[in-house]
Parts: sequence; structure tokens; C-alpha cells
Amino acid sequence: METKSPSHQGSIFGGVLLVSGCCIGAGMLGLPVLSAMAGFQPSIAMFLISWLFMTCTGLLLLEVNLWFHDEVNIISMAGRTLGFLGKCVAWSLFLFLFYCLMVAYVAGSGELCVDLFQQFSGVAISPWIGSLFFTGVLGILLYIGTRAIDHFNRLLMVGLIATYVALVILGGSHVNGKLLEHQDWALAPLVLPVMIVSFGFHNLVPSLATYLNRDVKRLKRTIVIGSSIPLFIYLVWEWLILGLAPIEGPGGFRELLSEGQLATHALKSVVGISWIVNIAQYFAFFALITSFVTVALSFVDFLIDGLQLKKKPAGRLIACFLALTPPFLFALMHPGVFLTALNYAGGIGAVILFGILPAAMVWSGRYHKGLGQQKPLVPGGKAVLVLVILFSCAVLILQATQG
Repeated sequence: METKSPSHQGSIFGGVLLVSGCCIGAGMLGLPVLSAMAGFQPSIAMFLISWLFMTCTGLLLLEVNLWFHDEVNIISMAGRTLGFLGKCVAWSLFLFLFYCLMVAYVAGSGELCVDLFQQFSGVAISPWIGSLFFTGVLGILLYIGTRAIDHFNRLLMVGLIATYVALVILGGSHVNGKLLEHQDWALAPLVLPVMIVSFGFHNLVPSLATYLNRDVKRLKRTIVIGSSIPLFIYLVWEWLILGLAPIEGPGGFRELLSEGQLATHALKSVVGISWIVNIAQYFAFFALITSFVTVALSFVDFLIDGLQLKKKPAGRLIACFLALTPPFLFALMHPGVFLTALNYAGGIGAVILFGILPAAMVWSGRYHKGLGQQKPLVPGGKAVLVLVILFSCAVLILQATQG
């Protein structure tokens, strides 16, 4: 079997960027709104728990991937370790997760379009018009293919990084420390579903293993560092937004939560510095659209593969239609669904697909099928696997009681 020479292996730096880029996105627009009721310090604790959980399950998924010498995806991995039922569950959960995320992005893009159009023209438009515009443009790019999406996404990433850095540096001096003192630990667990999905890089693991030539040490380092960068970025973002806007009052976080609005809406009514609001609006645009683009591209490829569509214009057109039309119609019928869709994506889709499933696959492979001959990537044996499953079930129950 031919192997890559070290000079042809992917770099850890490149892998770290892939993992970080996969995590950072539209979740940032929902996290401050959902966590504001709990407060800054309880939110830090929940961020650390979510990061630890998702990093651990990412390593579990990597361990399963390394058992097989051919290229496998999460669905085929579930089939080989858990049988036909496991494969069906994985396929269904991927479909559920993708649709929840797409609904959130379609709804969020409509809200952003309203804000940006009003900012530039002074004219208010209906959110569905904004959703239709962004969905239509994205549909054209998806149909053209990956290269068009790649070039479009590079421009968006430049804007995302520039606006984030500008917002933190220039807005940081206006943070009010008293706003960060609020604490309500009883409400802290309620934000776990969105935090969990905000650390989702797991669908990238099979590609990452190939990219780094299945080098275990480099892969572990890449996953840990790559998931730690979003943790730092999220914590700084949380400090900034919760320190600029209050919980109570018109335009405060309590009102935004009841209306399902984006975090950047909190800055409109309560921050008297227009350029902070403007930069936040641009950042929100780049954060949501970069996520929208990458998730939509993955979803179209998933549908083409899962439905065995021909990789020709007609097959791609069908996949684009199936990926974009149902979320658009759902968001049209349920305005303000952005936060709810993110909650369901994390509290059900990501928790089972990226939590329970990896632990179950490792349990089956290690202790029943004799696949895990190498040293486990996550220490702790059965106790850790049980803990992962119990935590996942707790989040599922939490989501069920909220929903």
C-alpha cells in the first residue's frame, strides 16, 4: 500500500484551521441571547463543559475512523460497528441536523437582510424577502459547484475575521463590568444545546484523518488545538456582548429571547455608539452567511451521496432543491425560529449524532468486535463512555423539557 511521504502530508496548521472554521459560525449570534439570563460566569462554565464534551467525542469518532484502512464516513462507520440499524439512525440524524441548521440560517438571513437594507436605504422590508434573496443566491452558487462556493467563502472569511477583530478591539473599551456580574446558575444548563452544536466539527473527522495521513499524534493535537480556538473566540465574544447590553429593558436580552432575535439586535437600542452597531451588523452577516454556505454545500453533497443521485446537472439541481426549499418554506411559516432551530440542532441532532453515537460505536468496536487494538484516544475505558452517554441523555431530556 502506497503511503504519503512527510512532505506530502497535510499540516497541523491547516488541520487546525479546518476544525476551527467548521465550529465558528452562526451559533455566535444565538449564544449571547440564550446565555444572558444565566450570566457571564455560569456561561464560561457551560462553554468549558461543551468544549470538553465535543472534543472528547471528536476523539472517540477519530478512534473509530482509524480502525478502518479505507476511506469511511460517519454513516458507514455506524454501519460497520452498530449494524444496519446504526446506519439508519446516523442517516436520519444527519438529515435532521442539516435541516435544523438550514432552517436557522434561512430565518437568520432574512432578519439580517432587513437590518442591512434598512441601514443603507432607510426602507423596511419583510424578512421573507431577505430569506428568498439569500437562499436564491446560494442556490445558484451551489448549482454551479464547489469552486464557486470556495471563492465566495474566502471573501466572506476575510470579512468575518476583520469585523470580529475590529469589534473586539474597538468595542472592548466600552464593556461595562457591572453587566457581567449577573449570575443565575439554575438557568446555565439551558444554553448547552446551542453551545454543543457550536463546537461541531465531527463530520470533518474522516477527511481530517486522510488529510493528516492517519498520523494519530498529529490528529489528536489538531483536534484539541482546533477546538480550543473557537472556545477562546466564543468566550471573548460572550464577554463583549454581555458587557455591552443589559438583560432588562427595551431591546435587552430578555426581550430578544422572547422574540428569537440575533445577539446583534441587543446593540441597536442600548448602545449609543453607531459604529459599534454597524460593525456588529457586518460581523453578523459574515458569521451567518459563512455557516450557511458551508453547511448548505455539505448538505447538497450528503443528499447526492445518500440518495444516489447522478453527479450531473439534473442530479445537483434536485439536491439543491431538496436542501433549500423545505427550510425556506418552514422559516416562512415560522418567523423568529432562528434560536429554536439552533436549540433542536444541538439538543437532539448533535447530541445523538456526535455524542451518543461515537460512544456506542467505540463500545461496540472495543468490547464486542475486537476492533480497537491500538491505544484508546480517550482514556477512562467504559466509565468515560458511560459518562458521555449519560451527559448526552441529560441534554436530550433538557431539550425535551424546554421544547
